[in-house]
Amino acid sequence: MRPDPLGYLANELQTLRDQSLYRPLRVLDGAQGARASVDHRSVVNLSSNNYLGLTTHPVLLERAQQALRDFGVGTGSVRTIAGTMEIHMALERRLAAFKQTEAAVVFQSGFTANAGTVSSILTRDDAIISDELNHASIIDGARLSRATIKVFPHRDAGAARRILESLPKTQRRLLITDGVFSMDGDLGALPELCALADEFGCIMMVDDAHASGVFGRDGRGTVDHFNLHGRVDVQVGTLSKAIGALGGYVAGSRALIEFLHHRARPFLFSTSHPPSVAATCLAALDVLEGEPGLIARLWDNARFFKAGLQALGFNTGVSESPITPVIVGEAATAMALSDGLFARGVFAQGIGAPTVPPGKARVRTIVTATHTRDDLQYALDMFAAVGAALGIR
Repeated sequence: MRPDPLGYLANELQTLRDQSLYRPLRVLDGAQGARASVDHRSVVNLSSNNYLGLTTHPVLLERAQQALRDFGVGTGSVRTIAGTMEIHMALERRLAAFKQTEAAVVFQSGFTANAGTVSSILTRDDAIISDELNHASIIDGARLSRATIKVFPHRDAGAARRILESLPKTQRRLLITDGVFSMDGDLGALPELCALADEFGCIMMVDDAHASGVFGRDGRGTVDHFNLHGRVDVQVGTLSKAIGALGGYVAGSRALIEFLHHRARPFLFSTSHPPSVAATCLAALDVLEGEPGLIARLWDNARFFKAGLQALGFNTGVSESPITPVIVGEAATAMALSDGLFARGVFAQGIGAPTVPPGKARVRTIVTATHTRDDLQYALDMFAAVGAALGIR
């Protein structure tokens, strides 16, 4: 019998099990919502990025269905050959206006938007100055660019300054941060980093995936939240979280966007979005600008739930957003808390290394605009019960 050349992977999986880091996939039995059926169990869903509940919003559903009838289920080509439809162009014009930039381009995911942009606009002669907790897509894009990578401690603008001072003034430099950090829920040091970019002549870039639809006027993101329009050269956003659909986008100057058309490999070599997805995203922007109460409800729920966890004695870290981690330390404890909650009808995933540093495992929670107070109070009661049983509080 032929030896299995991938047999070593079974050993790697066993190591994950031994470290309490192996997690089977949870399976949704129906629509993504504040309450959902997961693995045939009705749960309060605290694990979704569906911040505003738009995955099932009637306006988005109707627009998607109409686009299916009008344009079919797919485009059949990449954007640069025969896959650019007018609805893609309309979405990009709308996104540019929304972000107050000259132009925008849509990618197949937020991951490819980050990785494709960083890897295409830089070369091995350039330098990247990156927050240590930036998203994996930024890290992968930096590696693919072959530029020199310099990492500064989380949110430490002083350390970023020292790195910039050590680099040649003639070197092209990209300064990059997440707008909202996905595991801790805190904001990037964007005002301070923009000041450094101005002083040192850097390209300034922000990944606003978890700020899109959450921060700023009508969900325009952290650039709007901090009133930094015109000072961030590359804005990355997502269409997969608060927008409720799929994809990512880059907003910036027209020269940047046209260059990405010609050099960003994910854009060049991936089939374009189905027209129904583009229609859904356009509808979501209508909802963001026409129903401001959704974002207000999201923040009301976030404040209520965060305060409830803190009153129970849980460590919620430095969260400033609807992402609220419950930091417990060891991976085994985090997974036990997650499993105990699930058994009681609350879905909140446990997260350990390498997604977060060793010793800082957690259960990450995200509330949405569509959770009711009864949903959130029930979840708090279950956190209290399971936490007490595990000796966490």
